[in-house]
Amino acid sequence: MLKIAWTEIYAHPLPKNHRFPMEKYNLLPEQLLYEGTVSHENFFAPAALPEGLVLRTHDANYWKKLKGLSLDRKEERKTGFPLSQQLVEREVTIMNGTLMAAKYALEFGIAMNIAGGTHHAFTDRGEGFCLLNDIAIAANYLLDERLAKKVLVVDLDVHQGNGTAQIFEQEPRVFTFSMHGAANYPMHKEKSDLDIGLPDGIEDDAYLKALRENLPRLMDEVTPDFVFFQSGVDVLATDKLGRLGMTIAGCKERDRIVLQTCFSNNIPVVASMGGGYSQKIAHIVEAHANTYRLAQEIFF
Repeated sequence: MLKIAWTEIYAHPLPKNHRFPMEKYNLLPEQLLYEGTVSHENFFAPAALPEGLVLRTHDANYWKKLKGLSLDRKEERKTGFPLSQQLVEREVTIMNGTLMAAKYALEFGIAMNIAGGTHHAFTDRGEGFCLLNDIAIAANYLLDERLAKKVLVVDLDVHQGNGTAQIFEQEPRVFTFSMHGAANYPMHKEKSDLDIGLPDGIEDDAYLKALRENLPRLMDEVTPDFVFFQSGVDVLATDKLGRLGMTIAGCKERDRIVLQTCFSNNIPVVASMGGGYSQKIAHIVEAHANTYRLAQEIFF
């Protein structure tokens, strides 16, 4: 069964006219249920991640400031969210959603998180709507518990996974692959194990060609036994922050390539949703929903 992390705390209240489309975290599960792609049995509600697991990845002083709501104004502004106790609770719940999804993926081949993909969170700071790094926390858990020996992070959000790259820059058991807009945020890029910077306006064919040329090769060279897929849909031409030129159909084919490659190689995969900022929320939900439709089609 496809197991999906979701709970109501994911859709966090934000100030009016905030640019982050928080409502997608309610609309996406509603859409998947409505169309019959999943049933209520597919969803599980994670609890808050225990503090000890946060500290396996994140700096203790940063975590102390975050949970104590004592980030300074500059630090808070860089995260993009007003800091509150409810927000911190949301973050640690999302973190556990990805970690629990990793356990389910070992059992079922794939599992997913309606939120997550918080790849701009560094060891010691948050940025870009990311306070803690769910992929890093879950990957470290798998390695520490000897549930995986080599992890591949496939980050296809339009923005470079800079936090993930920094966290794992000295960790040979995690290979970070980021394919992103070369001229987009963050202006200062970290060094992933493989970075592919894409030109503004790139369309489906050229994007998918780059992915097809690199992902199978990485499977052969890295030989991962677990994959984390950051499936941000801010690659769409309709995205307000993306600057690429992809269609919803092209984005779906991107996801098919990743999920089919994992399935064909018998490698468990967790998908975290990542970003999406199209003007019409329906475009965001449809592109995200395709990832779940493909998971059901390919794995079940």
